[in-house]
Amino acid sequence: MTDTSRPAHDPLAGIDAAVVERARGVRLLLLDVDGVLTDGGLRYDDGGGEAKTFHVHDGHGLKMLQGQGLPVGIITSRESPLVARRAAELGIKHLHQGCGDKRVTFSTLLQEMGLDASAVAYVGDDVIDLPVMTGVGLAIAVADAHPEVLARAHWVTTANGGRGAVREACDLLLAAQGLLGSALAPYLG
Repeated sequence: MTDTSRPAHDPLAGIDAAVVERARGVRLLLLDVDGVLTDGGLRYDDGGGEAKTFHVHDGHGLKMLQGQGLPVGIITSRESPLVARRAAELGIKHLHQGCGDKRVTFSTLLQEMGLDASAVAYVGDDVIDLPVMTGVGLAIAVADAHPEVLARAHWVTTANGGRGAVREACDLLLAAQGLLGSALAPYLG
């Protein structure tokens, strides 16, 4: 019989203790969209429509994270109805699109939520994310991020953007905070 009292895998295996310690203090997860929640490709049709592909594992990880009381937000420089739709599907209340300078939005969000920047994890992939990433408690880069972003991240996912990288971040936060077991419990009977 399988032991369902603990996760079958350890998302913290091989992760530096300093990263785990940073993850323990996170009270808000912020995400970029293109290249993080998606693979970074922009698909347009002849009629001017846009298509984006979101990974279901990322989405479920975000739902589990929020279900354990950790809020999620999105700060993106582009504007897209598809992003608004996906955020609504996932119950993400902190959606900020069209942010040319992400620092301004980040600052305002911290003030509104009464959080210190050290209590935030941010997942990014390109240099536009660096002004926020370099000021948070846990800077996460997706595996296929720009080299400047990779060099400044506290932790790098093994998955590429739009391919499960956000789920890795969610699992890291849940495991580091001792919440992964309770997040998985409804699925383990």
